[in-house]
Amino acid sequence: MRIPVHIGIIPDGNRRWAEGKGLPKEDGYDRGLRPGLELFKLCQEIGIKELTYYGFTMDNTKRPAVQTTAFRKACVGAVEMLCNEDASLLVLGNTSSPLFPKELESYTSRRNFGKASTKVNFLVNYGWHWDLSKTPENVSTNKNNLIQSLYSSDISRIDLIIRWGGRRRLSGFLPVQSVYSDFYVINDYWPDFKAEHLYEALEWYDKQDVTLGG
Repeated sequence: MRIPVHIGIIPDGNRRWAEGKGLPKEDGYDRGLRPGLELFKLCQEIGIKELTYYGFTMDNTKRPAVQTTAFRKACVGAVEMLCNEDASLLVLGNTSSPLFPKELESYTSRRNFGKASTKVNFLVNYGWHWDLSKTPENVSTNKNNLIQSLYSSDISRIDLIIRWGGRRRLSGFLPVQSVYSDFYVINDYWPDFKAEHLYEALEWYDKQDVTLGG
C-alpha cells in the first residue's frame, strides 16, 4: 500500500456530537482528546512521518466564550498529551492574539520529545490570511520560495487530508501545503473516531492517481 508521508487532520463534529448526546456544545471538545492520541499512535505504527491537527482557527474565536474557553483548554490538553510521546512537536498560530493559550507559547518553536520519530504540527488560533500575510507581494511563484515565506514554513506539503463530521470543505486549512492534497471525508463525528476510519482513508488514498498537476 502507498502510504502518505504527511496527513492533515480536521477533527470536526464535536459540538454536534455533544448536542446529539443531550450535552452542552462545549462538552464535545474534551471528548476529542482520546481520539487524537489514538490516531497519533496508529499513524506511528503505520509509518506516517508527519501529522498536522487543526485545533482551532481565528474565526472559531467568534463563538460564545464558554465554547472558546473549552476548545482552548482542549488544545492545551492535547499538546500536553503529545509531549509524552515520541513526537517532534510544533504549535503554530497567531500568538499576538490574547486568545492564543499562553500555556502553548513555549511550543511555537519545534520541540522534540522521546525519540521524536513523528513530526506533529498543531494549528492553534490559526488563520490562512494570517499565515499568508508574511508573504511579500513580490515573492516568486516558485512553490519552494512561497512555502519558505509563510509562518507555516516548517510544515511540509500535505498528501492526504481527512475530515470528520461530514463537511466537505477545507475551512482555511494550510492553503499552500494542501494545494495538491487528496481530501477524504468521514461522516462520523470526531469523538466517535475508530481505527477503521484511518484504515479506510488510507485504502482510498492508495487508489488515487497522484500527478501533482503533471
